[in-house]
Order: sequence, then structure tokens, then C-alpha cells
Amino acid sequence: MSDPHRNFTLDATTPADRPALALDSLRTFEVVARRLSFTAAASELGTTQPAISQQIKRLEAQLQVRLFDRIHRGILLTEAGRLLQEYVEAGLATLDEGVRLVTARPAHEVLQVATDFAFAAYWLLPRLPRFHARHPELDVSLVTSDRVPLPGPEIDITLGFGDGRFKHGEAWPLFREEVFPVCSPRLLQGRQPPLPATELGRWPLLHLKAAPNSRWYDWKTLLPALDLAPLPAAPSGAVLSFDNYTLVIQAAIAGQGLAIGWRHLVDDLLRQELLCRPFAGLATSRYGYYAILPERKRRQRLVQRFLDWLLEELEMPRESLAGARLAT
Repeated sequence: MSDPHRNFTLDATTPADRPALALDSLRTFEVVARRLSFTAAASELGTTQPAISQQIKRLEAQLQVRLFDRIHRGILLTEAGRLLQEYVEAGLATLDEGVRLVTARPAHEVLQVATDFAFAAYWLLPRLPRFHARHPELDVSLVTSDRVPLPGPEIDITLGFGDGRFKHGEAWPLFREEVFPVCSPRLLQGRQPPLPATELGRWPLLHLKAAPNSRWYDWKTLLPALDLAPLPAAPSGAVLSFDNYTLVIQAAIAGQGLAIGWRHLVDDLLRQELLCRPFAGLATSRYGYYAILPERKRRQRLVQRFLDWLLEELEMPRESLAGARLAT
């Protein structure tokens, strides 16, 4: 087999000395060389046979080399044409792959959101389907903790509980909290709230074992704020304590006693009548939830979409506290 390179010699021309070849001409040449037909190439490229023929003639003139032999029933590649075909095919494939890589977008981008178990379970998760319906191209990965999550380098946005003075990142207020006792409607045995304060001692109080400097209300601080003090003794000496607020609420839903309800965490449960408010009054906390953006801004476009959606959700009506009935 003859060496296709044997009739070609290298010269000292620089890129500036070489003819400026139009990309369309090279793409046309690739199709003609592959199909070995001006007519077939014209059909594939959506143009006319004379236009294809003229492009090839211009290319041959620029290169000063014949690329095709015209025969009676068609065309054949010359030795120069076969060599050029090899490099043009490789070059176009590389170019197409480069264009694909720089223009490709992941089918789903993932936003890393850090928050505590309770906020994730009782506020965020019930609403996430609405976010996904609006932004199907964006997935949310939740990083949860039983403590106030700290912004990390891999976290895009943190939803944390506090007074807004967070050591790391920029905090945007979402809402302040209102706090009140809640329980399963079954405990009321058909009685309509609000019940008198003397009824407080009828049921166990469900306690959250929090750190001494915790920002969460406990029964010792909540009851005086609601004029329900003093703290009653637990019936039959029973004391139920949990180290996780999610478990506290699940115990309340199961009818095991009274829990401290934080409005935005139990609002949906009140609306679904899984919980009710047996006593009147509420305490307003100076703490609330904040969206904390990391100091090192990253993926701001995605974070802004999520933050805008959060704020829109917070503007939706809250039926559980809007009406006159305390039990719903």
C-alpha cells in the first residue's frame, strides 16, 4: 500500500502564511468526501448541487491542490483529498466535542441546603414539591442536624435558628417565631378550646433536652409568658424528655402529652388537625429562622432562585393562626 504522505513535504510557512479556510468549506468537503457525490452532499446539507461544486472549487483554489478526480459517473478522492479528509474529520470531531462541552448544561444542578431536623421535616419538606415544580432542573440536597447548622464550604445556603448574629455568612431574616402549647385533639375528648389554665396538669408535658444556652423555649420559661405558671407536676410522676424536637412533636401527635409548638414548625400540623392549641395565648420569641449565605459567594444564581422561593412561600396565608378557632 502506498504511503499517502509520500508526495507531500513540509514547508516553513507560518499560520499567518496559510490560506484562511472557511469552516463551512471544510464541513462541505467532509460531507462530499464521505458521500462521494455532490448531489448527495447537497441533499444532506440542504443546498444545491451547483453550490456544493462551487465551494469545492474555491477550496481547491485556496489550497492549490486538486481534492477530487471527476469521473464519468461521479467523483473520487485524490491522494491529497484522502489525506485532508483524515484530518478534517478528526478536526471537526474535536471541534464539535469542544462546542458540546462548553455549551452543555447538567440535566440537574444540586443545591446544598443545611438546616435542622425539625425545620426540614415540618416546614421545608412539605413545600419542596412546589419548588421542584417551578425549577425541575434544580435538585435540593438537605444536610440536617439536631443543632443549629453552621455554614460550610460545601453548603450553598443555611436555614438556621437564632437572633441573626451568626459568625459565618450573611443572614437574611425569614420569620420570627410565636410559641404556644399544642397537643393531639384526642386529648381534649371533644371539649372545645380554649381550656382553663387549671386543665394544664391533666397531661404530661413533653420536654426537649436542649443545651443550657439554647434559644428554644422550655416549659419553665413559656408558662409564665402565657400566664399559665406555675409548672404543674406531671401526672403519675411521668416525665417524657427527648433530645430531638421532631420526636417531641411525634409524641404529641401520638397523644402522649403537651408539646411546645413553634408556629412555623407546627402550622401545617394544626391545619391538618393532627395537633390543636388547647390554651389561649402565645409568646413571641426574639429568635427566628434566617437564611444564611456563605461569606464566599458561590452559585449565586441558584441560591437566589431558592431564596426568592422561600420568601414567596412565607407570604402565603397561614390558615392555622388566621381564624378564630384555636383548635385548627
